[in-house]
Amino acid sequence: MNTINLLIVDDHTMFLQGIISLLEQEPNITIVGKAVNGNEALEIIKKGVVDFIILDVSMPEMDGIELSKILKKQHPNVKILIVSTHSNVMIVSRLIRIGVNGYLLKNAEKEELLKAINTIASGESYFAEELEEKHLTNSSRIEKQVSNLTELSSREKEILVLIAHEYNTAEIAEKTFISLNTVNTHRRNLLSKLNAKNTAGLVKYAVENGLVD
Repeated sequence: MNTINLLIVDDHTMFLQGIISLLEQEPNITIVGKAVNGNEALEIIKKGVVDFIILDVSMPEMDGIELSKILKKQHPNVKILIVSTHSNVMIVSRLIRIGVNGYLLKNAEKEELLKAINTIASGESYFAEELEEKHLTNSSRIEKQVSNLTELSSREKEILVLIAHEYNTAEIAEKTFISLNTVNTHRRNLLSKLNAKNTAGLVKYAVENGLVD
């Protein structure tokens, strides 16, 4: 098997170092870089040394979902394995639609991680069995959630994340350089589009869909 040039992207240092220690002695794997967010990862990938990426979902600046979208458009030959704590079927479904090559939970054993890497490197996909079962048995609900999320503008997603991080209206206005009235308009639109009754419903939606931890 050809050498796998691997980039690991995760904002949790302990997990990042743990993955490196698990894989650095594997004869067919060369760890060519590490990053803590999508922007850092893209800078490394631009150098042309990466053909495989292990990627978390929730990260600052650019999350794993946005990075996966960019990679599939700009670097389609890079294989993507998501390794995350998120097991929500909505997140898995979105990433499948984007075209990631595999998805594991962070509680997976080393043997399964290696199996996933080698399976994907050989041209196949690999998804943890429990995730595939959830995805297949919740397809109708997933379709509705995917539709809701794709209706949000980038500004609405940004404000939803800030709401989930407990910023108030004034703080959101200051952070995004828009007026209080505009923030309130976006909040009302979010409540309507996501069929949420209150701020707690918005926060729940953001968490369930991987926009925040």
